[in-house]
Amino acid sequence: MTDRSTDSQVDRLFVDRWSPRAFDGSQLSETDLNALFEAARWAPSAFNAQPWRLLYAVPGDANWDRFLTLLVPANQAWAKNASLLVFFVSAATSRGKPSHTHSFDTGSAWMSLALQAQIMGLHAHGMSGVDFDAARVELGVPDDFRIEAAAAVGRQTDVSVLPEALRDKEVPSDRKPIAEVAFAGNFVA
Repeated sequence: MTDRSTDSQVDRLFVDRWSPRAFDGSQLSETDLNALFEAARWAPSAFNAQPWRLLYAVPGDANWDRFLTLLVPANQAWAKNASLLVFFVSAATSRGKPSHTHSFDTGSAWMSLALQAQIMGLHAHGMSGVDFDAARVELGVPDDFRIEAAAAVGRQTDVSVLPEALRDKEVPSDRKPIAEVAFAGNFVA
């Protein structure tokens, strides 16, 4: 793994977390699944609305092939080796009113799951490469819910399991410097 560095004091959990695509397809235990979902469950949300729903499949269950086909072909090529596929869905309304923060709150559930995966020696890779219209129909998602993204979770393995075009890309990416993302005061373009 490429050594990522930071100029600030931040826990290595944040720096070491990344999103590989090379997974070994090994089965996760029910205890592992519950730990991942429990971490997402405890994410913060506006008014404690907890707008997220996690729809999931594991290899070999009745949903796995269905979930895989809802990903774009490029993601299917590597996600087929994951141990878990999750679709993150959020309620667009809360207490009978439109929710301004449902996507933001569901993102916190995703990050909680991703960090729990890291703690457990797993990796999570979020994806927007989804056929969202087909997923809405196939997964029975009501109109007042939004499919935010999908994620693959699993144990990392050798890049040889990936299509050749992805092998060289299988390294942790860097991040923009703080000076490009955090500004005191008004928005800076």
